[in-house]
This record gives sequence, C-alpha cells and structure tokens, in this order.
Amino acid sequence: MYSRPLTPHVIRTIRRPPAEVIKALSRFDAAHAHEGLGQRGAMHSRIKPIAPGMRVCGPAVTVWSPPSDDLILQKAIEVAQPGDVIVAEVGGDTEAGVWGEIMSYAAHTRGIAGLVVNGSVRDVRATREMGFAIFAAGICMKGTGKDHLGYVNHPMSCAGVLVHPGDVILGDDDGVVVIPREEAEGLVEICRNREKREEEWKALIRAGKTSMDFQNLRPLFASKGLIEE
Repeated sequence: MYSRPLTPHVIRTIRRPPAEVIKALSRFDAAHAHEGLGQRGAMHSRIKPIAPGMRVCGPAVTVWSPPSDDLILQKAIEVAQPGDVIVAEVGGDTEAGVWGEIMSYAAHTRGIAGLVVNGSVRDVRATREMGFAIFAAGICMKGTGKDHLGYVNHPMSCAGVLVHPGDVILGDDDGVVVIPREEAEGLVEICRNREKREEEWKALIRAGKTSMDFQNLRPLFASKGLIEE
C-alpha cells in the first residue's frame, strides 16, 4: 500500500502514455472502457459532468488537498501539461467550491484537458461557456481558503478508485473511469472489439433477432426455472 510523505510534496515529472494511445481511447465511451477493464476503474457515480455532453480523456495529474482549501490546486495548474487531466481528492467535501472560474480559465488557457474532483466546484456557468470539462461531486457557491498544502503527483484514492499519475482518465455523461497507464494501449483493441460486436448485434436486431438469440439467453432462463405459458 502506498503511503504519502509526511511533508507536502510535488512531483513535476511523470510518465504518460503515448499521445496516439490517448487519442485512440478518447473515441470510446467510458462505459466501454470500464467493461473492457473487467468492470474495474469506475469512480463513484456521484462524479458527474457539470454539463451534458462534456468529455475528457488524458493523463492524470493527481492532487490531494485538505477540504475547503484550493492552495495546492493552484500549484497543480502550474505543474500540469497540455492534455493532462487534474484529478483532485478533497475528502468528498461538497460544502465548498474548491475550483472556480479563474482556475478554469487558467487551466483552459494552458491547454489542460479537464478536472475531476471528489468535491464541489462553483462558477459553473462561466466554465460551461468556455468549454472546460469538469467532472465533480457537486456544485457549491461557498468559497475556500488558501491555508494548507497537499500533494501533487502521488498515487491516491479518488472517489473510490486508486489513481496513479499518468493513468488515463476517461469521462463522459456516464461518469469517469480510471485506466491504468500500463493497460491503456491494450485496452484500445479490447474497446474496438466491443464496438464491433455491438454493431453486429444492432444488425441482428434490425434483422428481427433479440438478445435472447444473439446472447444465447434461453438456456440461462431455463436453468433458473423460468416458466412461460
């Protein structure tokens, strides 16, 4: 089990998956990636986009921060590279907006792909209008302090999932999935195969078949004792 250092600490250099792998994964739905990982990696269902249709895909820059404080998040904006996704654990506290319009503007201007935070954000109208992707546990107008430091780019648990710096974060309307960096490349082909299979199923549905046929469910129903009249 990973233990953070006793003093606040920032790691600036992390390993990221190849850009072509990120681009390939960005095509897929989060649910497909979750299934392709063997139903692993899904963050808690309360982590939602702040606007319908938001998507994000990129390497994680991890942040651990005390609740109701945005100081270390300011450092994360400086550390993150274009295309990165800032992933912040603030203890699940939703009674303070730890991220607001100016932070969104700064991150968006620097080319950061988005934010995932197990906490609340504010100034959501402005953030939506600028097109910066945020996935959060809540929305709260209450402000925060700049009193305490934290950690950047250390492994951590966020919304129920272990996240390492450089893991791929994929989010859409269904939620957020964490793809371990070392599994990212292999997952591309798995997701492609899942998409191909679902297209084949759709063709069968158009031809008049049902899931009872193409998923071979009849023996399963029989084994469970279903009686039809």
